[in-house]
Amino acid sequence: METFLIRLLQFILAISLLVLLHEGGHMFFAKLFGVRVEKFFVFFDMAIGKWNGMLFKWKPKNDDTTYGIGWLPLGGYCKISGMIDESFDTEQMAKDPEPWEFRVKPAWQRLLIMVGGVMVNFVLALFIYSMIMFTWGESYFKVSDMSMGMQFNEQAKAMGFQDKDVMLGTDKGAFREYANVNGDFFRQIAQSKYVDVLRNGKKIRISMPGDMDMLSMIKDRPLFAEPYIPARIDSVMNDTPAMKAGIKAGDELKSINGKKVETWADFNFQMGVLSDIAAVKNTHKDSLALRNIVLTVQRNGTNQIDTLKLQLNPELKMGVAQSSLLSYYKPTQESYSFLASFPAGVKYGVNVLRGYVGNFKYLASADGAKSLGGFGSIGKMFPPYWDWYVFWNMTAFLSIILAFMNILPIPALDGGHVMFLLYEMITRRKPSEKFMIRAEYVGITILILLMIVANLNDVLRFFHII
Repeated sequence: METFLIRLLQFILAISLLVLLHEGGHMFFAKLFGVRVEKFFVFFDMAIGKWNGMLFKWKPKNDDTTYGIGWLPLGGYCKISGMIDESFDTEQMAKDPEPWEFRVKPAWQRLLIMVGGVMVNFVLALFIYSMIMFTWGESYFKVSDMSMGMQFNEQAKAMGFQDKDVMLGTDKGAFREYANVNGDFFRQIAQSKYVDVLRNGKKIRISMPGDMDMLSMIKDRPLFAEPYIPARIDSVMNDTPAMKAGIKAGDELKSINGKKVETWADFNFQMGVLSDIAAVKNTHKDSLALRNIVLTVQRNGTNQIDTLKLQLNPELKMGVAQSSLLSYYKPTQESYSFLASFPAGVKYGVNVLRGYVGNFKYLASADGAKSLGGFGSIGKMFPPYWDWYVFWNMTAFLSIILAFMNILPIPALDGGHVMFLLYEMITRRKPSEKFMIRAEYVGITILILLMIVANLNDVLRFFHII
């Protein structure tokens, strides 16, 4: 429960900040051009019975704007006079236009008002990334430094890769790091014509198709490629199945239920198989039998192989900490001065945006639709403990997502309004209010359907259905 609350708090704090600044971008340009902002709310104040749905509201003197916080944490809004938006205020639109209304302003001013939120979110992300670079710098594991190489799945091996190949680079350039937020490592392989590897001290070039499906490379288990990390026990937790069975730090797993294990990737794959089987077991007896496993272990620093029987806990855990990249490699650390952090942060942020936009095309596929996640998936992106570095990284990433999603040309989103404004500026013809209202309904319907699919995916993933 505690970890859930920590994740929830981080999620609400990040979303509140992003929504506040996004809507603030709209309000800034609206007030700059003399457009009245009637309401500025973080979260939605959806009415319940006689209650107006407001947790807090405040209207300063000599100000036309009511500021407040709603009870429904699904976003926020900035109600601008004379604008067709999700409020569907047709009564106001039926009256004669007033000089302070959105609809009477020049198209270029209305355009800036509509892109103000996206601009703020994107600039905010770049600023956060810059401050991360200044405060913490960059720490990553360079792919070419991984001297034990990679472990590959059957698809990769069919292309010519072999376990323990050290990945060097492609026709796109040298590999930088294995894992980051937007999957550059896999994207580079997917788009390359060849990959250079170091095998037994010799450089080998492997031909590639250049148009692989990156989503399947990441989605498949085992992964297309992942660091070769021996299944060596880093530590054993107290009063756990592993401790009771006599497993000690430094021991190396060799098999589980007769299945060969060389790396933690092998072990995690076999445990994933057990988890899938457990999901369809109907009786307590079957589940209990599944938890009884047989391991072979090579004792620390010796050639002694022992066979051990143990019973996993109900969560199918044995109570050990796995060795990691940090156990074998020293990360590359880059530090930045205050001034140098800005170009570094901008470069990183633009690369994250480029990666996210590149991944967006996969949503048209069946696997891409299944990969959509709702509020549960976003919440799980935050760690179950408080870490400011991770929090700000996630906030910047969500800010980029919010900026990109809002600029999509879907009615009801900022991008939909921008699309109609550009049409007006090019053709000198303004879409009718009736058309704009219908388009708004269509856009909101699309958004609701997407939200339902995304959150339904979370539920299906929870029950191991997808």
